[in-house]
Amino acid sequence: MTAITPLTPDQIPELQPVLEMAEASMGFVPTSLLTMAHWPDLLPVFAGLAGTVLNTGELDRGLKQLIALLTSHAAGCRYCQAHTSHGAHRSDVSPEKIGAVFEYETSALFTEAERAALRVAAHAGMVPNAVEASDMESLREHFSEKQCVEIVAVISLFGFLNRWNDTMATSLEGQPKDFARSQLTDIGWTPGKHD
Repeated sequence: MTAITPLTPDQIPELQPVLEMAEASMGFVPTSLLTMAHWPDLLPVFAGLAGTVLNTGELDRGLKQLIALLTSHAAGCRYCQAHTSHGAHRSDVSPEKIGAVFEYETSALFTEAERAALRVAAHAGMVPNAVEASDMESLREHFSEKQCVEIVAVISLFGFLNRWNDTMATSLEGQPKDFARSQLTDIGWTPGKHD
């Protein structure tokens, strides 16, 4: 159960536009947003940042979700792993590719550019951060400086979300939980404290 009781949408009518945008993008209203709503000034600012990082820019939305999945896996956040795998699926990443994401270095499903981005994501999600200069050099071989900034922005956004959701023990919503159970259980995923 979530450590701080999430508000219900009817308790926060002034934040309905933010919740509606999240639902339109994700297919549901995340419990994490309903917890953030206890601080009404935080939610719109966070939603604006998340929307910009995940829904604009030059990078493919599916790649952004896989980057977030690797970052969340390295950080150990089961909530965000469920959300990002489901987000990758909603962004037309194949179930096979989602299932193989932890073997990105060797799987034929990934390009060299994707490997470079996912390597930085996995290393950046670790504590302490394990990104080496060679990781960034490899990234720059495949991506423009703006695209590199987008990649690090996704990683950084999920640094916040990983800490938020693991600390709050945020309860998983049905859609991402069901998706993760069907696609990630074979590679060790469980809902843990987010069930």
